[in-house]
Amino acid sequence: MTELRIIFMGTPEFAVPSLEILVEHKYNIVAVITAPDKPQGRGQKLSYSPVKEFAIKHNIQVLQPPNLKAPEFLDQLKSLNSNLQIVVAFRMLPEVVWSMPSLGTFNLHASLLPQYRGAAPINWAIINGEKETGATTFFLKHEIDTGSIIFQVKEPIGSDDDAGTVYERLMKKGAELVLKTVRAIEQNNYPSVPQSEANETKHAPKIFKETCEIKWDQKSDQVKNFVRGLSPYPGAWMTVAGKVFKIFKVSAVKSSESFERPDDARTPGDVHTDNKNYIHIKTADGWVALQEIQPEGKKRMTVLEFFRGNKLVV
Repeated sequence: MTELRIIFMGTPEFAVPSLEILVEHKYNIVAVITAPDKPQGRGQKLSYSPVKEFAIKHNIQVLQPPNLKAPEFLDQLKSLNSNLQIVVAFRMLPEVVWSMPSLGTFNLHASLLPQYRGAAPINWAIINGEKETGATTFFLKHEIDTGSIIFQVKEPIGSDDDAGTVYERLMKKGAELVLKTVRAIEQNNYPSVPQSEANETKHAPKIFKETCEIKWDQKSDQVKNFVRGLSPYPGAWMTVAGKVFKIFKVSAVKSSESFERPDDARTPGDVHTDNKNYIHIKTADGWVALQEIQPEGKKRMTVLEFFRGNKLVV
């Protein structure tokens, strides 16, 4: 059995359960590497990353290098004499960093690789209407998310799941997978299977604001998947009467509830509302009902809550 000296790299909430489970099982975490503190809020007060907050509470050394190639950081990293590095929701590492420990560096990725390589795997799996996703641990190599797979775990995606609910479940399952991987490496008994290059590999590129605008010329099911794949963050959006509305939840409207008239050639994106109970939007093959929205400059609310003090000018 190999005695492990682990360096853990991560920044957001998603990484905390993976670090926590290793601490609970008494693994030797010699240091945590996380993003530099960022000013936040009106006062621009410096805030710690969730991983840094956890590390401080558990008296773990924290490093926050602005530059991962800086000689002083690399010297510090070598001096820690780590033999295993674990990466969960961190930035890309230069080879000089990921190749340093004798047992390698492994990453936790929130998809079933080789599918959904990239920055936003949970979002894109839901947007594309997948019924299943999962998590993968794999060893790092040059090309992003392409290294040899150690372990995988599957996770179903329900029809009412959104990015937030799947994120929560994979955050916990991913932590268990990290523990399983560390135990296998500790015992020097683990698989390392090269990734197959599927003919139809789907990707998960970073999502930007312009990516999130709803395209109403798609079918209702596609619109629903798009909305839930971006909910609660960063949020799909549309413009009504010059104002931006974030849309967090929609449902398909039954044909008996739609409002097409024989003399009305409605086009995708057209809005129909009674300003009391519903907002319906035309899609390529029917209508969807908005259920949870966030008007510009206001908080998230249901459509019924919106109508208590507002009207929609179409």
